[in-house]
Amino acid sequence: MKKNILSAFTQQFYRRFVKLRGNPREIALGFALGLFVGMTPSMGFQMVIAAALAAFLKWDKISAAMGVWITNPLTAPFIYSVTYVVGSKLYGTQKVFNPPDEMTVSIAKKILAKSPGIFYSLTIGGILIGIPLAVAGYFISYRLVSRYQDELKKKIARQKEKLTIKKDLMKQKVMSIRSRKIHRVCYFFCVLFRNFCFIKRAHPGPRVSH
Repeated sequence: MKKNILSAFTQQFYRRFVKLRGNPREIALGFALGLFVGMTPSMGFQMVIAAALAAFLKWDKISAAMGVWITNPLTAPFIYSVTYVVGSKLYGTQKVFNPPDEMTVSIAKKILAKSPGIFYSLTIGGILIGIPLAVAGYFISYRLVSRYQDELKKKIARQKEKLTIKKDLMKQKVMSIRSRKIHRVCYFFCVLFRNFCFIKRAHPGPRVSH
């Protein structure tokens, strides 16, 4: 059940992400920032932090807010367990940590008050894992967004080319119709003039005697 939910979320996330409007570099930088913030023990207010930092750095705020969703109710227990293990080895925390399903401000305050070592371990581990994750996320997201925008530009160019060809064909058709009409009018006047000349010859006017 969880796998199906996560798969559907990932597909929907991808479709919305690549369709973001803007410079691919700024979108990728915002997403990388969101991934980094998402690895820190700040779940519950990560989007605010990521969007504020992205606005300050003039990166894409929407992609930054989307990046933090790497940590969600389904992935939080696993991510916080990994970051704690990495951080505790460096910080030296020996306590057993059972990661919460959701890291809110109140939970973070309780952890910091009761076991500050756990919070520091989560933060250190989050930074250490977040940096390479953000770098990888930047290059992957930049490539995905750039490829989508390039394909979209090519699609628009093809549509414009088809429209131009269609307009040219319509113009040629109109010119052909006009040409036929002019030809018919000319033919009509030629026939009229020929008949007039024939009648003139057949019925010459009276001769004037001197």
